[in-house]
Amino acid sequence: MRIHLVAPSNEDSTYIKPLWVATLAAHTPPDVELTFRDDGIEPIDLQAETDAPDLVGISVNSKTASRAYAIADAYRARGSKVVLGGIHVTALPDEGLEHADAVVAGEAEWLWQRVVDDARAGRLGRARSLTAPRVYKHQTWPELVGLPTPRRELLKSVRYVPFDVVQTTRGCPFPCEFCSVSTYNGTTFRFRPVREVLFELEQCGPRILFGDDNVMVHVKYSRELFDAMVPLKKHWVGQASLAALDRVDNVEVMARSGCKALFIGFESVDDLTVNNAGKHQNKPRKYVDVVRKLADHGIAVWGSFIFGLDDDRGESFEKTVQFCVDSKLTMALFALLTPYPGTRLYKRLLAERRLTKDRWWLSPDHDTDAPFYEPKHLSRTQLRDGWIRAWRAMYSYGSIARRYDFGLDRSWIQNLAYWPINLMMHELAERKIAGGDRAWRKHRALDVPFGL
Repeated sequence: MRIHLVAPSNEDSTYIKPLWVATLAAHTPPDVELTFRDDGIEPIDLQAETDAPDLVGISVNSKTASRAYAIADAYRARGSKVVLGGIHVTALPDEGLEHADAVVAGEAEWLWQRVVDDARAGRLGRARSLTAPRVYKHQTWPELVGLPTPRRELLKSVRYVPFDVVQTTRGCPFPCEFCSVSTYNGTTFRFRPVREVLFELEQCGPRILFGDDNVMVHVKYSRELFDAMVPLKKHWVGQASLAALDRVDNVEVMARSGCKALFIGFESVDDLTVNNAGKHQNKPRKYVDVVRKLADHGIAVWGSFIFGLDDDRGESFEKTVQFCVDSKLTMALFALLTPYPGTRLYKRLLAERRLTKDRWWLSPDHDTDAPFYEPKHLSRTQLRDGWIRAWRAMYSYGSIARRYDFGLDRSWIQNLAYWPINLMMHELAERKIAGGDRAWRKHRALDVPFGL
C-alpha cells in the first residue's frame, strides 16, 4: 500500500517543518510506503501530475482550504482515496466530505491506524460501510502519554527553517473570541510527561521550535521542563502568553533553558480593545516592561497584532507601529481580524449580519479580498489601508535600523539573524501591499520595482 501526505500552500505559507507529517509517519505501519510533498516548497502542478497513490492524506486549515480541496479533487479524479484532517475540516466536516472519502475531526494520532486499515481493506468512503465512518472522531480528549517519536526523516528539505518542531502541551483555557485553538485541542490542558519530551529533544538537533500555543501558561509544568532542559544546551523559540511573563523568575528559567525568542500575541496596544476581545490576560500598560525584561535576559520578542477588532479606530495602526519601534521588537506580524469557522467571533458576526462572505476561505487569495466582514468603527477600505500602512512603516529600512537593540545581550546567531529576518519581512510586506500572492507573482514575473 502506498500513502502520500500533502501540505497545501497559501499566501502565508511558512517554511516551518510540518510536525503533523512526522507525527502521522510515526503512527503508520512499517509495511506501508509513505511519501510526502510540501506544496509550498515544491508546488504541485495539478494538470501535469499523474501519480495516483492508494491513499492521500491532506491537512487543512482555513487559509489553505481552497488549495487543499483542489488537490484533493485532482487525486480523487485519478482514482486515489483521500482523507482530510486539520483544524478547518474539524470545524466543518461536512464541507470537507464534499472533497474527500473521509475526514478526521480533531487529533489524528489515535485514529490514523484505523484510517489506514480501512483504506487497505477497501472500506474507506463506502457509503454503506458499517465499520468505516466517513468522519473519524474521538469521543474524549486522549491523554498525551506514550506517543511515538515523530519520524522527521520525511522533512529533510534545506528550504525549511532549521528548527525541529516539538509539542509538549495541548489545549487552551483562555476565552479569546477570535481563536480557533479550543475547537481543535479543547479548553483544558493536557501535558506530555516531561521525561518523554526530554527523550524526544535528545533525538533532535540543537535548535528547537516549540509548537505549543503557550509554552509558559502552566507554570509548574513549564518550569519543571525548562529546568530539566538546561543540560541539553538547546536553543529554542516558542509562543507564549503574557500571563506569566511579568514574573522575572519565569523569564529566568526560560533563558537558562536556551530560549532565544518568543512569539507573543499582543493583539492590541489598547486596554479596552483586548479586554472586549476576551483576551483578559493582556495588559497593554505592562507591555513595555515585559519586552524589556525579556530583552534583559537575551530573549528577542516577535509580536503579533490584530487590526479590525471592534474597538479599533483610525489611530490604532500608527499607535501599534510606534509601540513596536519604541519597544525595539525584533519582528511583528499584523493580521486583519479573520472570522475563522467554529469560533465565537464567526458565530457573532454571522448573527449580526456583518460577514461579507460567509465562506471566505474558498477565495484563492485571502489578502486580496480581506477583510471579510464590516468593521464597527472603520470602513473595510479604511481597515485595509491602515493595515497596509502598518506593514509599510514597520518594515521600512529606517524602522528596521531603529528597532535593532544594541543593548540586547544577543548571541552571535541572534545578531546575524536579525537582519535577514527583517529583510525577509520587508519582502513579505511588499507582497501584502501588492494585494496578495497572485499579484505578487505577477509583479515578480514582470520585474516591476515595488519598493516601500
